[in-house]
Amino acid sequence: MAARATPVERAIDALGKLPVGDLAARDHVRTVRSTLAVANDDERLRFLRLLDRLDVDPPRIESGLERARNAAPIERRAALAQLRRALEPARDAVLRHLAAPPGDLRFIVDLRTVLMGFLAQRPEAADLAQLDDDLRTFLAARLDLGLLELRRLTWSDSAELLERLARSEAVHAVRGWFDLKDRLDEDRRVYAFFHPAIPGTPLVFTEVALTDDVPASIRSILNKDAPRVDVAAARSATFYSISNCEPGLTGIPFGNALIKHAVEALRAELPRLRTFATLSPVPGFAAWVRGLGERVAPEVRAALAIPGWQRNPSTSAALREPLLQLAARYLLAAKREDGAPRDAVARFHLANGALIERLDWLADPAPRGIEQSFGVMANYRYALDRYPANQLAYAAGHAIDASTPVRALALADPTTLEQPRTGISRRAALLAAVRGVTARAKRLMARAPART
Repeated sequence: MAARATPVERAIDALGKLPVGDLAARDHVRTVRSTLAVANDDERLRFLRLLDRLDVDPPRIESGLERARNAAPIERRAALAQLRRALEPARDAVLRHLAAPPGDLRFIVDLRTVLMGFLAQRPEAADLAQLDDDLRTFLAARLDLGLLELRRLTWSDSAELLERLARSEAVHAVRGWFDLKDRLDEDRRVYAFFHPAIPGTPLVFTEVALTDDVPASIRSILNKDAPRVDVAAARSATFYSISNCEPGLTGIPFGNALIKHAVEALRAELPRLRTFATLSPVPGFAAWVRGLGERVAPEVRAALAIPGWQRNPSTSAALREPLLQLAARYLLAAKREDGAPRDAVARFHLANGALIERLDWLADPAPRGIEQSFGVMANYRYALDRYPANQLAYAAGHAIDASTPVRALALADPTTLEQPRTGISRRAALLAAVRGVTARAKRLMARAPART
């Protein structure tokens, strides 16, 4: 006898059949929400698998493809429309119900957050990776970038909002309320995007320091005892952190739009600003260098192996030039298989139209900065007259814009990036074969009986 369907299974089945907005669907939405609110992890995982099974119908797609191929030109448009409908997973209808009143899009965001946790922590959930991509696509389609609202956050905002801001900071951890207050001071700015579909909650935020020049060290920004800058005289706006407040919205490019909207807000408020740049981590650099192994100069490898090398003036001075050269090569030449830069932060800013302006030595000497990038940080500049063209060039072929000094550093690096050859040349192989045949012939002759 087949197992009896659970209330959630019956609710999901009904939601897949009812039109969105139908009053009869609301009770089923409440059933799903109330059940998941008290569910344990195993029950949540079963629910996600239930959603995952609500996919497309392959026979229906095959039939639609056949009709589209064979249809007369005048009928092909209708056949293609039917095929598009067949390509929509059955779960989309359920998700639309769950995202509509009395549900909301927040429910789907939280559901994806749970799924991402399972993917990170449970190997048995690996088969749900495609469901994660589908949920991301579903959310991106409903969070219209045109409806995003840019807001400057200040110390007068609610304690709940500021606490969420501090908790979500992913680049430079907030060290208490005084640190947070310093980041919201007069010569600092924090901008966040809000969306009416998820009211009252910042989706992503960026932190900005107003300075005379582009800083070369994160300590000069985060030092709460540093003298305040007269914002009326400031010439540079340095974006030193950008963080996502909603893990369930990871992969939706709000951050790209955020920096440009913040630049426009700053230009309107402070028209004397001339330079808009970042002070960014280079998180994959150290791992890349370690992966080069013996291709890195032995004196560089030996110095990096010394614990606390960054605190030794002579060792640090000896490493400065070779590591900056390697960092420039890493940002300009280290690629993924698709041709995009290997470094995630570089991909973000270069895809957004920025150029690599400068590399800063020991700009982040904290343990995490040393572990990730040997303390190196990068300034990406958003040149107002160049970033639209840069963005298109990067989209077309991953073209990278960089300043002359950065390119000079990369050209000066002597490291061979290609893997060393482990085999032997064709000529060497042929010679070895000839020697082998000759040696064998000699052994045979030595064993042959003597002739008189």
